[in-house]
Amino acid sequence: MRDLDDLFAALSTSDFRRRFRLRGPELAYLRSRGLPAVMEHAAGFIAARLAVAEPANDGKQTPMRNHPAFVAQHATATCCRGCLQKWHRIPKGRALTGEETRHVLAAMERWLLAQLPDDPGVGGGLGGVGEQLSF
Repeated sequence: MRDLDDLFAALSTSDFRRRFRLRGPELAYLRSRGLPAVMEHAAGFIAARLAVAEPANDGKQTPMRNHPAFVAQHATATCCRGCLQKWHRIPKGRALTGEETRHVLAAMERWLLAQLPDDPGVGGGLGGVGEQLSF
């Protein structure tokens, strides 16, 4: 797996990845629900759509909008197994390990927090998601 500092430095060179920002309904959703709730949803999305060895519709399974976690997945290249392999060095063709799942969620959380630099009330980290769910 790739170190998150190294990953974010690489992502910053991608015109495609840099264009993602939380706006409108997704930003309002994060602010109203809070980061712990959004991260809990993200954990469910990752488990259902990404963690299996061969996800259904891989490469097309993550919507581009309608939830802050979806936008975060595209921004952090955690949207499909191909992107995980290319950007995170997590191989395709096998289920994600618990450590890899935590890595994906940590990347998403870091990006989501960066979308709210002036909003300290939304923080709270994973809100115990990592401890509540078994990866």
